[in-house]
Amino acid sequence: MQAADRLGNVHEYYFSAKLEEIRRMNAAGADVLNLGIGSPDLPPSPKVKAALSEEASKDDTHAYQSYKGVPELRAAITDYYDRTYKVNLNPETEVLPLLGSKEGVSHISMAFLNPGDEVLIPDPGYPTYAVVTQLAGAKPTVYTLDAENDWGIDWDQLNNMDLSKVKIMWVNYPNMPTGSKGSMELFEEIVAFGRQHNILICHDNPYSRILNDEPLSMLAVLGAKDVVLELNSLSKSHNMAGWRLGWVSGSEEHIDTVLRYKSNIDSGMFLPVQRGGIAALEEGEDWFEQLNSEYRTRKDLVCQMLDDLGCSYSPEQAGLFIWARIGDGQESSEIFCDTILQEAKVFLAPGTIFGKNGEGYVRVSLCNSPKVLIKAGQRISEYARITIG
Repeated sequence: MQAADRLGNVHEYYFSAKLEEIRRMNAAGADVLNLGIGSPDLPPSPKVKAALSEEASKDDTHAYQSYKGVPELRAAITDYYDRTYKVNLNPETEVLPLLGSKEGVSHISMAFLNPGDEVLIPDPGYPTYAVVTQLAGAKPTVYTLDAENDWGIDWDQLNNMDLSKVKIMWVNYPNMPTGSKGSMELFEEIVAFGRQHNILICHDNPYSRILNDEPLSMLAVLGAKDVVLELNSLSKSHNMAGWRLGWVSGSEEHIDTVLRYKSNIDSGMFLPVQRGGIAALEEGEDWFEQLNSEYRTRKDLVCQMLDDLGCSYSPEQAGLFIWARIGDGQESSEIFCDTILQEAKVFLAPGTIFGKNGEGYVRVSLCNSPKVLIKAGQRISEYARITIG
């Protein structure tokens, strides 16, 4: 039985294949330290776990749930947006809980795109944007993030493109993989661009609370709801990646369109997970201060490692990764990372995973304990001493 034509240009996710390679190396005794994956290793807060456990122990919480989530969860999301971003949302009509924001990338694409439509995809950027666009039968059209302008949008390139068939534009600030924080000025430009060209702006915003003193939402721009859908989640900000709990926010019209698709795909979210999510969204600033203190310690260790490798990077990055330019004389990012994997038994992610403009860069995850990062740093230091001198 042959696979569907829609899978013709879709390949196994890079990390899926690489993790299998690392598994084989470890089975042979290699003890690889994986600094490539952005899955938080820290736990959620005790009260989040307690809320899940308490609700799961009840006899009446195991049935199908509403496709829109319980009202208390939607209210907790809107309260969180009000406190964090100064954005007012209607919990009944302008918020839709999701089984993780990655689900939202798919649902938005399937709900709005037709064959022949085009989608603007950032380079470098999250690979899923392009893959899901292809699965929806639309065409990914790459736009450049400008390294000389803190990975902002190259507006000259974008404004010279034929945008007549573009229906969606994916943007992501704080950006993954570059760590660029973005700004309200940039968000205003993006919203104006979407309005001018009748393009739905889809802002993926899961990193705004990680190593970032000024969290922003694109929905804070005046009139943004007319042209913006914003994804967010608890995966990174509250150490709940495996819980699969996110949401999309925007106008009632856009949310209803996504719901029409989503309601035919799943049967709601496990109620105890929703109760845990509510507890997470009620966390105060102390939670984020403690979390970011840990990530600052890890960031210092990763930066020392990158210094040993002769890499350069911006110290102002936000999010769970450090994006760094490899030194001159390296053949390619993939060869650079593969060599370190084989010689030092440390896995770093090559920038080319995220687009052709990622060539010459590596991405290093902060999702490992200081103990692991110190051990990786020792291996890297020894590798650099022998190979770089």
